Amino acid sequence: MRAIMALLLAGLIIQSGGAASRAAEAAKIALVIGNAKYPDNEFVLNDAANDAQDVANELTRDGFVVDRQINLTGDAMRQTLDRFYARTAPGSVALIFFDGFGIQSNRQTYLLPVDAQIWTEPDVSRDGFSLDTILAEMNTRGAAIKIALIDASRRNPFERRFRRYSAGLAPTITPSNSLVLYSAALGAVVASGQTDHSLFVTELLREMRAPNVSAEQALTNTKNGVIGATNREQIPWLSSSLTTEFSFAGIVARPPDNKGGDQTSSKTETQKPVCAVLQPDATLGADDLARDPVIADLTRKLAANAADTVSRYKRGQVYAIKRAYTLAMQDFDAVIRLDPRDGEALNNRCWTRAATGDLQGALADCNLALQVDPGLSDALDSRGLVNLKLGRTAEAIKDYTDAIQRNPRSSSSLFGRGVVTRKSGGDGSADIALAKSMDPNIAKEFAGYGVTECMP
Repeated sequence: MRAIMALLLAGLIIQSGGAASRAAEAAKIALVIGNAKYPDNEFVLNDAANDAQDVANELTRDGFVVDRQINLTGDAMRQTLDRFYARTAPGSVALIFFDGFGIQSNRQTYLLPVDAQIWTEPDVSRDGFSLDTILAEMNTRGAAIKIALIDASRRNPFERRFRRYSAGLAPTITPSNSLVLYSAALGAVVASGQTDHSLFVTELLREMRAPNVSAEQALTNTKNGVIGATNREQIPWLSSSLTTEFSFAGIVARPPDNKGGDQTSSKTETQKPVCAVLQPDATLGADDLARDPVIADLTRKLAANAADTVSRYKRGQVYAIKRAYTLAMQDFDAVIRLDPRDGEALNNRCWTRAATGDLQGALADCNLALQVDPGLSDALDSRGLVNLKLGRTAEAIKDYTDAIQRNPRSSSSLFGRGVVTRKSGGDGSADIALAKSMDPNIAKEFAGYGVTECMP
């Protein structure tokens, strides 16, 4: 894209007495990415593509030179980011909008290209793009103001391959003079749906168009609008280190209220849980499973090489996620026959057996998995479920607590501990509310294997 821009250097007006500086009219560049077609996902994220177009249109009206990209592979996303960095001139305003799937790993948020192949934790940093790194590069290139708008707090098909449940996004390190807004709270996810536009972007566009409002106030208003529209079920996360005035739609007549450069973030408030029995999602039929592109690809690999235990293990994970437990069990059995001390496979078979009601077999698998790897938090979480269903409340609470000590962001361990605490006569509301704030679908997940908040 041709990007010849006039840099209007009116300078920074530095007022005496510690008053905030006023941003000059400067080059404004934006990279807008809408990743909608992930082959591993069950449906196209139509809202991601539509929202990316709407945001690009609005930023163009606001004077940004916009590079809009849709459905980027890893190589294409790397090349696009490199072009964005090259266009980032000293003193400019640089903005990135990303709509698609994001994932957190090692306390960083990664934005995922459509061809990401993620099965284990190391795959995240290999195939994903660190938001910390993107902001740091914008800063290194001399951008005076850095803005990141991230609509990626979705449940995705990747995290559950190596974690039981999605953990949302992680806080990011913001360089000086930065604004970062996520569509949901840290560690929380928004239930995915087949919609044409997201509520978050609808609120964002409305506030960006408001004249005479600072960018920071516009993002604060966006956050408050989403909170109000969802009755506090979705609470966007805002972080600001902005000390320079900037407005999307026009000049700011007066300094914004909150200045000083400290990061601020929205806090997920605990919600009073509703004790209700939910129906789990329906199990997919054989035809649906056969049409799944990931399963089809893994099946082709196994047809070519029946001893490919990696593909068999991966297919078992996908079957389990889709509640095709019998097929998942067959794949895990085959993997364990070849390596009886595969802790991850034993844990997956434990969880699958627990979901189908084979509790003694599940307990044996979890115990063996923990003998092989005593620090395997997922196996502690799985055994907590087994003990909960067996009525062994003290053992279940201990397993869930040990799992939480190793992974404090495990929504399944928090929800399970809350349920078993209630079952043993305690409260458990705080654990359940925190789990729901992290994963709005956690109650439905547990309902899938016969566990509800209302268990006697």
